[in-house]
Amino acid sequence: MSRFKLVFFSPINDTSKILEHLFSKYPRNVGSVGSNYEHCAFMSRGIGQFKPINDANPTIGAVGSLEQVEEHRVEVLVKDEGKQEEIRGAVEELKKIHPYEEVAYEVYKIENF
Repeated sequence: MSRFKLVFFSPINDTSKILEHLFSKYPRNVGSVGSNYEHCAFMSRGIGQFKPINDANPTIGAVGSLEQVEEHRVEVLVKDEGKQEEIRGAVEELKKIHPYEEVAYEVYKIENF
């Protein structure tokens, strides 16, 4: 079994909805730590900045205007059965539920020692 860390950034008011969606789609894989804990995540607050250009259709802000939004940086562990189906599925679900047109996310492979 492989483990990954999925990191994404979301507007503060949307974080709970996104996490609940991911936890419900992959209850044994996303946010599970060991065999006794589930729905685990780490969230830190910060300010995200972006400027939509060209043909963007922003959820927040306007094309051509610099926008700053209070966001969470969210980190969740994802257990993968070996073919990267769970981590790929979690990323696809993140893109479906996230309010932003382009989702900022990172995926890291975690080593087991």
